[in-house]
Amino acid sequence: MKSALILSICSMCALTLSAPTAAGDLSTLTISAETPQQATDRLLFSSTMAQFTAARKAKDPPSLNWESDGCSHSPDKPGFNFLRSCYRHDFGYRNYKAQDRFTRDNKKKIDKLFRNDLYNECAKEEDDLRKTECREIADVYYWAVSIFGRRNVEGTEHTKAVRFAYD
Repeated sequence: MKSALILSICSMCALTLSAPTAAGDLSTLTISAETPQQATDRLLFSSTMAQFTAARKAKDPPSLNWESDGCSHSPDKPGFNFLRSCYRHDFGYRNYKAQDRFTRDNKKKIDKLFRNDLYNECAKEEDDLRKTECREIADVYYWAVSIFGRRNVEGTEHTKAVRFAYD
């Protein structure tokens, strides 16, 4: 009788320990209830480039805009592979615009992330001269998006001036 009772108690303990925890259940619910804005911010500002690239390849979440033209009118690989950085930058612009969050401040955050991503690519270079050259090219790419990307930010004087110049 004692051994049957001990066996029952041990079995119950084993089942209790193997059951999912409340925190585990909540974290699953949190991810599935993630809004497009939260997913965009997570993929931009909290994910590594490898995590972003995996999500982009899987188009996960599918509700976001994964389209990209690479580095637009600049080479994707000007001696250095800037393509993934350009993908994430396009992702930021396109989704922030679709979510009506593409303000001057948010554009600056996305552009600074782009520069960071480019610099991280440059950090892979072993030769200091190549690393410096890469950062100089990265600065040109950053300058281009910070100047020419402004025409898409609503409500800025620069936007109005550029639209007038192009119309």
